[in-house]
Amino acid sequence: MDQQNLEYLKNQLKYTGFGENLADELKENMASQKNQFVLVHQARYGNDQLTASLRFTRSMQSELYFFNSYKATLHKADQCGPSQVFYIGKQGSNITLKEAFNLLSGRSVHKDMTTRQGNLYQAWLQLDFKQTLPNGNFKMLQYGKNYGYDLFESLKKLPIDEIRVQAQRVRILDSLKKGNAVQVTLSGPAAGQKVFIEANPQFKAIIIYDSNHQRLRQLAKQSPQHLSQQQSEKNVHIQNKENTNQAHRLQKDRRRKGPCM
Repeated sequence: MDQQNLEYLKNQLKYTGFGENLADELKENMASQKNQFVLVHQARYGNDQLTASLRFTRSMQSELYFFNSYKATLHKADQCGPSQVFYIGKQGSNITLKEAFNLLSGRSVHKDMTTRQGNLYQAWLQLDFKQTLPNGNFKMLQYGKNYGYDLFESLKKLPIDEIRVQAQRVRILDSLKKGNAVQVTLSGPAAGQKVFIEANPQFKAIIIYDSNHQRLRQLAKQSPQHLSQQQSEKNVHIQNKENTNQAHRLQKDRRRKGPCM
């Protein structure tokens, strides 16, 4: 077993979000000199669980092993939900475990990408749960710089208390780019109300939810001085459109055989 190869793979797992708990299993499988093997990892985010099956293969020319891909499956309320295979390439451009969770939850992630010619660019990524590729994956949509989505400009339109402080504003922007749903505090007449926001590059906007994850509509279209708590409550709509619910239905339509991971 190549010790440098082992250390490289351990670091690769760590920086892709799988931590260090798989190190012993990784070492044992590499020592057995299998041509390929799979490691299973589970992570919990709130009430949701993400199960990942990590695929490793051995080189045909040497004893070196490669971390090729992982299949992530989202579980909500103990039900098997959507899944996606994420391929591992150059360090820094890989989809991390938390980013995989956010993508499978219907949110968008901002990533550094590389063209086939090796040129670097940045783009928002989002799974299209309506389109399935021949390999079983959902189509990955990309919204690049030319698409015209300005996250900061979208954020400035909202009556959010935290964006007044630069450090907090930077933290919110960074978290939104990672695909997280970020809790913030409304200012103006609705001061003190806690809401969640997430980036929506497809429609060049920011989606807003209340504490019960019900969507607040038209909040950004009103100036803070005309926003009242009563108006906010009237703009609350039950959120049946949640992307992951649609993905759950589509997962059944795909008629995949075998048990959930």
